[in-house]
Amino acid sequence: MGDIREQLDRLRNDAADCKSISDLATDLRKRELFARLADHLSALASEVERATAVTVSGTPPEL
Repeated sequence: MGDIREQLDRLRNDAADCKSISDLATDLRKRELFARLADHLSALASEVERATAVTVSGTPPEL
């Protein structure tokens, strides 16, 4: 479970980094690209978190 937590933390950190790059980018296309990457990585992290909650508890979380 520790490896999954490390991967989850890495996904969240990468999402935050992409958001920061997006905020600082002067090129509109790069700004949009990094904003999309940040959103995508955040969504992946949320899915990993949800999946691990199901694995640990044995029941799906409430939506």
